Amino acid sequence: MNNGNEKDVIKSSIPDDETLYQLSNLFKMFGDPTRVKILSCLQVRDMCVSELAQALDMTDSAVSHQLRVLRSSKLVRGAKEGKEVRYSLDDDHVTKILEYGLTHVNEER
Repeated sequence: MNNGNEKDVIKSSIPDDETLYQLSNLFKMFGDPTRVKILSCLQVRDMCVSELAQALDMTDSAVSHQLRVLRSSKLVRGAKEGKEVRYSLDDDHVTKILEYGLTHVNEER
């Protein structure tokens, strides 16, 4: 393959700028240990703010802030139950991202 064609093939395989921006923002969500802890808790079961705060030894306010960030990135969702909101992972993709990440960091090198 000549250099011009190879360059075109490579360039065409790169997602568009908006997609790359969204992907970058997704990975930023996993760049905060507190958010990863919250996601890990929600892998076990759906929880409300106070349960997460107790499990993670944090304030309700700090947990609520992180949940807002995670919700805006479509990683968690909330469902109203009476006066409380129960949070869960948004979909199976979130579980897979966490599992693949853990597999990667736990690999023997």
